[in-house]
Amino acid sequence: MSSHDNSHEDHLPEGRGGEEGGAVEPADNPFADPGLPPHEPRQQDIDERAAKRSERTVALFFTASMVATIAFIASFVALPVDKIIYVFPLGHISALNFALGLTLGIALFTIGAGAVHWARTLMSDVEIADERHPIEASPEVKAKVLDDFRQGAAESGFGRRKLARNTLFGALALVPLSGLVLLRDLGPLPQDKLRHTKWGKGKRLINQNTNEALRPEDIVVGSLTFAMPEGMSEEDHDFQTQIAKAALMLVRLQPENIKDKRELDWSHDGIVAFSKICTHVGCPINLYEQQTHHVLCPCHQSTFDLSDGGRVIFGPAGHALPQLRIGVNKDGYLEAKGDFAEPVGPAFWERG
Repeated sequence: MSSHDNSHEDHLPEGRGGEEGGAVEPADNPFADPGLPPHEPRQQDIDERAAKRSERTVALFFTASMVATIAFIASFVALPVDKIIYVFPLGHISALNFALGLTLGIALFTIGAGAVHWARTLMSDVEIADERHPIEASPEVKAKVLDDFRQGAAESGFGRRKLARNTLFGALALVPLSGLVLLRDLGPLPQDKLRHTKWGKGKRLINQNTNEALRPEDIVVGSLTFAMPEGMSEEDHDFQTQIAKAALMLVRLQPENIKDKRELDWSHDGIVAFSKICTHVGCPINLYEQQTHHVLCPCHQSTFDLSDGGRVIFGPAGHALPQLRIGVNKDGYLEAKGDFAEPVGPAFWERG
């Protein structure tokens, strides 16, 4: 029986014992470098026709990027901001935002896809192992790095694969235009909008409180009347924007009390019309002192003399109130003879 047991233990795997067990013997070097597997060439490495197909695929990706960038710019120019479309499953969204996101995403994705496909199919995939070296490179290492770089450049096909290279240049040159175009969307261009109001030749003066056209007899000496251009309505979507420039105040003076010659020429029977918008920071003026013909801005106490061309006599305002030239039409209503001769409100960066 004992001989049978001994023979059984002789057949146990090496490093193992019976019930009491035995220690496992480690390998000589458990951390030995297994080395690199043998290199297997790709189809493109041995078949130039396959390499050409890969090059055309890369060029197709880069060309798609260029087309998407052009589509991005065209969408930005052509699509209105307020156009809403239905896209399943997103629902109702802005057509402009959807087009910009889609085209820019395609432009960036296809550049990345083309670069990855180029690297995986046309560039060399031979793995090179380098021994670690000190941070400061020796002349030999520097020379080797340069040699490796030149070898990598040659094996990448960058110089030989002209179609892929040139379409890459085109895609990289066009895609930054997307960012430049977006700068246009930082805000509306002011152009000359700040220089003009809704006033124009022949537009009647409408009482802002009653919405009735004003006649000269409606303006009495010592009163302050607020007016707006004919055709404006508080229901208009841009009413607040337009009235902020076109708000008008009317005062009737004795003609002999008007000191400024142009003010007298632009008045009608002593009725003078000035912008209601203070030239300091744009507050509405609504305080009138009839004995001195002064108006006061309640925000910062800028004071203007309506008998002397609306000039500033006190406060931080920088220039006089613009005057509107008025007259009477054939029906006896007060009307404007044109727009203000200078921009209304405070000074702005493009005011000349």
